[in-house]
Amino acid sequence: MRRWLEDLEARHGLDALTARSRRLVIGSYVVLLALMLYRGMAIQSDGSSVGPMVAFVLPLVLFLPSILAKRARGHAWLAFVSLLFFAQGVMVASLPGEWLRGGIEALVSLALFTGCMGYARFRSRQIKAGQ
Repeated sequence: MRRWLEDLEARHGLDALTARSRRLVIGSYVVLLALMLYRGMAIQSDGSSVGPMVAFVLPLVLFLPSILAKRARGHAWLAFVSLLFFAQGVMVASLPGEWLRGGIEALVSLALFTGCMGYARFRSRQIKAGQ
């Protein structure tokens, strides 16, 4: 795996890979945030308080400063948190009639994980190279 990543870096360059990873992070982050807002509003429309919406959205919003500041370490931590959303999406997909929503959530969180791990790797290597 390490050799494959180093070959990828040699072919495309760190700048291009970092930019691609960042675009994947931002896109999947926005989609996952929208999905969690939708889920929270659906639960809230049943008559409950704003607690469920906050519980779904807060873990993502806490990483917004790291994403905006382009911190590699924050992206690495967001990757681990995205795995919780992946597990939740798989669990929701197993419910009757919820396979599409859960499947989309699982795929988007997997894209977020991939983008965050790629960005953390490529950005930290950029910093070590002095770029």
